Amino acid sequence: MTTPSSTQGSVLAQALAEANIQSQVLLPDDADYTAREQSYWSQQARLKPACIVLPRSASEVSTIVKTLANKQVKFAVRSGGHTPHAGSNNIDGGVTIDLSLLNWTRFDAASETVDIGPGGRWRDVYGELDKHGRVVAGGRNGTVGVGGLILGGGISFSTGQRGFACDDVISFEVVLADGRIVTATAGEYSDLYFALKGGSSNFGIVTNYKMQALKSDGIFGGLKIYSKQVTPEATEALVRFTASVESDPDSHMLWFHTYTAKTYVEQPDFKDIVVVIAVAQVAGVADAPAYKGFKDLPAIMDTCKQTTVLGGASEYDVAPGNNQSTFYTATFANDVRIAAKATQLHERLVADLKGLIPDGDFTTQCLLQPLPKVYGETSARSGGNVMGVQNQRVDGLLFVAIVLLKTAAQQAFAYPRIRAWVEELKAYAATIENGNLDWVYLNYADGSQDPLRSYGAENVRKMKLAAAKYDPDAVFQKLCAGGFKISHVAE
Repeated sequence: MTTPSSTQGSVLAQALAEANIQSQVLLPDDADYTAREQSYWSQQARLKPACIVLPRSASEVSTIVKTLANKQVKFAVRSGGHTPHAGSNNIDGGVTIDLSLLNWTRFDAASETVDIGPGGRWRDVYGELDKHGRVVAGGRNGTVGVGGLILGGGISFSTGQRGFACDDVISFEVVLADGRIVTATAGEYSDLYFALKGGSSNFGIVTNYKMQALKSDGIFGGLKIYSKQVTPEATEALVRFTASVESDPDSHMLWFHTYTAKTYVEQPDFKDIVVVIAVAQVAGVADAPAYKGFKDLPAIMDTCKQTTVLGGASEYDVAPGNNQSTFYTATFANDVRIAAKATQLHERLVADLKGLIPDGDFTTQCLLQPLPKVYGETSARSGGNVMGVQNQRVDGLLFVAIVLLKTAAQQAFAYPRIRAWVEELKAYAATIENGNLDWVYLNYADGSQDPLRSYGAENVRKMKLAAAKYDPDAVFQKLCAGGFKISHVAE
């Protein structure tokens, strides 16, 4: 059966063929088209592009971009497809440029650098580098794509020592809107290089990331899971841990107050809130002093062990896909009162969702992560990035509300309550000196949020100048309209 979408896709496919593009083009009636759409992490991201094109090289990306720009065809760009909200990495009716075939990890021993394709997943990267006893300062979840994480800044297990993932990029190979392929470094195209370090998809399509290779003999890591009864003590331990990062930058942690239907104990109907900490001690030190506050808390389960970054990134995948998924983020002072309020509001949301979903088959996460001042200071020492985190006034906590549901009706019920949770938490934080911090982490932001503006006026100006210089016709603002666009940020 021929649908309007498949007809439009055929027309676009013909236009790409006339441009002598050898890339694979998938139409809506193709089985592989359906498979690619279903591979998006969240249900909302699964749209109906007229066709999906899968380039195999930077030169093919160049031809595709020039062709679409000349014909004024709207398009989206996909790396791993993990951003949950609709339109960030896919499109209805236009062309989705799927970078999944640009998947390589090439370690160069002479220079101790790694070339990484944007279409890989971090588990692929770490799996290859593990053969050489190396890692990079990349994603902590092995299923996340390379490109989106780095362009949004990227927090790694090594952020205390290295800054953000984007700070460890030596060069970006970029296809610009006019089809030129340039390599942006600190010395060449330096304004573009700076803007790409957290500036997302506003300037071109990155087709290779050259990163610094890091020697690794393994890490000590895993998950520790506690009953909700220890929430007050675990919250205090989180705040103390965050204050200690400057003196122990090798110790990393994510802290979850989470409701899950997953069985963590030998009770088949166990559906409740638990506290989970994800541990990653990158020097391999077991029970490092930074985690002291958690040591005496009785754990339901403890999987911590000597492992690798690959093992840690594989185990960290605690948010299942194929759901109606919402992320909503904010940053706060490292204050136990704010963290406690976040968990209290989370419990209220869980109660509301249990009333709607009697079988309790859903997942929510109140995720709090250390965001000490030293993260931004470390970034600044390595040349800085466009995110403005180096301007942070006090040690902070990066908060994200995560809700994973089965149906669109459940999502419609939950979404305003998720926003209310965050707004009420921000209102409470405003009663505490420096309680609210400016930064909105792009990789955790809901589509309604404005992360680029949170980078500060000077960085907004630099991004606008770079976008105007390298994309004067605003192809990546108007035709590639998904995601967070610098043209939408008021100065």
